[in-house]
Amino acid sequence: MVISQSEACSRRASPIGWNIKRESGSHKILSRPGWPDVVFAFHDKDEIGPKMLARMAKHTGLEPKDL
Repeated sequence: MVISQSEACSRRASPIGWNIKRESGSHKILSRPGWPDVVFAFHDKDEIGPKMLARMAKHTGLEPKDL
């Protein structure tokens, strides 16, 4: 099974405390105590570019290499 970058990002955010607060279509709202909510708006099969991965890392506390 092939896992896309989008799906991998949401999976990697879970171990450091991010949970899916709600989901509607391709939009997922991730929440973590002490952090503002993050909107993750990508389809599971989408590939995410390096600039967006860096931005997501900045907003979630993940390292770019983790994504």
